[in-house]
Amino acid sequence: MSQAISLTFPDGSVRGYDAGATGRDVAESISKSLAKKAVAVAIDGTVRDLSDPVTTGRIEIITRNDDRALELIRHDAAHVMAEAVQELWPGTQVTIGPVIENGFYYDFAKNEPFTLDDLPKIEKKMKEIIARNAAFTKQVWSREKAKQVFADKGEQYKVELVDAIPEGQDLKIYYQGDWFDLCRGPHMASTGQIGSAFKLLKVAGAYWRGDSNNPMLSRIYGTAFAEQSELDNYLHMLAEAEKRDHRRLGREMDLFHFQEEGPGVVFWHGKGWRVFQTLVAYMRRRLAGDYQEVNAPQVLDKSLWETSGHWGWYRDNMFKVTVAGDDTDDDRVFALKPMNCPGHIQIFKHGLKSYRELPIRLAEFGNVHRYEPSGALHGLMRVRGFTQDDAHIFCTDEQMAAECLKINDLILSVYKDFGFDEVTIKLSTRPDKRVGSDELWDRAESVMMGVLETIQQQSNNIKTGILPGEGAFYGPKFEYTLKDAIGREWQCGTTQVDFNLPERFGAFYIDSNSEKTQPVMIHRAICGSMERFLGILIENFAGHMPLWVSPLQVVVATITSEADAYGLEVAEALREAGLNVETDFRNEKINYKVREHSVTKVPVIIVCGRKEAEERTVNIRRLGSQDQVSVGLDAAVDSLALEATPPDIRRKAEAKKAKAA
Repeated sequence: MSQAISLTFPDGSVRGYDAGATGRDVAESISKSLAKKAVAVAIDGTVRDLSDPVTTGRIEIITRNDDRALELIRHDAAHVMAEAVQELWPGTQVTIGPVIENGFYYDFAKNEPFTLDDLPKIEKKMKEIIARNAAFTKQVWSREKAKQVFADKGEQYKVELVDAIPEGQDLKIYYQGDWFDLCRGPHMASTGQIGSAFKLLKVAGAYWRGDSNNPMLSRIYGTAFAEQSELDNYLHMLAEAEKRDHRRLGREMDLFHFQEEGPGVVFWHGKGWRVFQTLVAYMRRRLAGDYQEVNAPQVLDKSLWETSGHWGWYRDNMFKVTVAGDDTDDDRVFALKPMNCPGHIQIFKHGLKSYRELPIRLAEFGNVHRYEPSGALHGLMRVRGFTQDDAHIFCTDEQMAAECLKINDLILSVYKDFGFDEVTIKLSTRPDKRVGSDELWDRAESVMMGVLETIQQQSNNIKTGILPGEGAFYGPKFEYTLKDAIGREWQCGTTQVDFNLPERFGAFYIDSNSEKTQPVMIHRAICGSMERFLGILIENFAGHMPLWVSPLQVVVATITSEADAYGLEVAEALREAGLNVETDFRNEKINYKVREHSVTKVPVIIVCGRKEAEERTVNIRRLGSQDQVSVGLDAAVDSLALEATPPDIRRKAEAKKAKAA
């Protein structure tokens, strides 16, 4: 009898199997040792349970050391955690427990919320369950059976979840021993395959389905890895991240604060605003000569946002402004701008444009507002009001690829100036919900794919990738992701090609044939949110900011009052050289002064005593070092002034000097 299923293996070989053969059967047909190591199977890239019947296609046997197994390990750990909780606290309802980036969580309905003291008990019980090595088995239930079983158990949230599953979809129930849960799957073969490299991290409150009108649930976060060494590295990174938390460092360095009367907006202190303006000034210099800096209105009529499509796609995240007055014009509905693009199109449209003027590059450090749920706010990283280093390039179709490459060079150069050398660029392609014709999307994606290939050829150290379906609703985009000092990744810059907004707004230029032609619009941001980028810098450098970025660059501290006059002279010489300097002539011991300024992350402390005054020298102590270096005053001023010079200005000076030579 002929075999009904044909499977292609990674090495290109093809084998036939009988109908009904499972992934486990296939693994065993290759070797008993592979079957022991197998945790799942992938058919044409889709991961399935080992117990599922296979279908004709390309097959891969997934073992525990496969990257794809990590999500399964975490998914299974979430189920085991839920079983552990219900064993320890009978009557607790389980709700939803997904895998998330770097781990998993589960939300529980419990009379008293969990505390950190509960986590070791749950971990201990989880280890017991894992040691039982109970098999994961799957059943498919009818909707009526599922609702009845969960209702009888008192699991009302599960009943609600059953109701939310679309008609026609299977209701899968996964067992691990006697415990079971509603789940889409897949799962590994047994609880024992989870291993011991897991850790419960924190507890939090969470509204059912994220709606503040619903009951508050108790959430437990955890993580899991294939190997203990990976877990240890991750926990070390978390400990480092806690030390580097920009909110704590912001307080210590006296940069900014937040308060309830202004949720999600930043109260900048003098030193923080100085750093912020240093970043903006740097970016302005990098754009000089190529971009026109513009400023679009903060409040615009909703009709503009309806035309752009944002009112339909983004309205729930916009701050609406209505004014009721005697004047009928006051009854209109306005919105605080959540982005700058519609305003920039209006500026482009003002006056006739010729093809000879293109590309036209409009930049704005625009203050924008977006509604974020209060639970999502997180210091500078997630705010409701922020500044975008935003720009829009209006160009011809033929100029599009060159402009994307020019933007790429600028973005990578900026990141390098801040010390970020590890960058990943990913192309996000068309989402399911989008505007514009398929022909326009085909053209945009084709150009951007070509640009990505050129970037790969030019830069061996740049990683690239594709994010299917992750593009904006109006066009595909590049996403630039940085890796910081402790290995975390931050998505910052974007480049987005857009044929749709110019069409919606009727934007055009006069081409070489004197015809009206629609321009291509390229949206680009480098830092993204200036506030968030500053938060990333603070955490990346653990507050030890490069001298050119630091809000306070030097403190001149004296050992004795007899050196105060010389200390003033030193401070004045540094100020004349362009540095931000403060003096500390208090009647305190020098070690006390050094410790105090180290806490506030002052990068350079200059110590002056009687000897230094007589010899016209200074002792330089760097943040994080116990060593002191004695240097002549003039040499110290020259050296620190050079170090405090922003890298872009230094490059220009060096180029000018080289040209003169």
